[in-house]
Amino acid sequence: MIVDHERVRKGEQPPWIVSDDLWARIEPLLPRWEYALPKLGRKRIPDRLVLQGILFVLHTGIQWEFLPQELGFGSGMTCWRRLAEWNEA
Repeated sequence: MIVDHERVRKGEQPPWIVSDDLWARIEPLLPRWEYALPKLGRKRIPDRLVLQGILFVLHTGIQWEFLPQELGFGSGMTCWRRLAEWNEA
């Protein structure tokens, strides 16, 4: 993972990682996703991972399309669309 060493100090948790305590506060605020049809297509990326992807983009300043999929947050467009869903809810 390429991260500016000036932004994340050695031994510190990166700021885009959502702790269990913080997630316990955030999760109830997010809208529930209900499948209208039987589950078809790709499995939905968990909200917590998508939130971490959003925070990574905001912290690093990269463009959505350059979010590295190797980090496990889904694509930048997935994170962007989920943020839009949450804003509309």
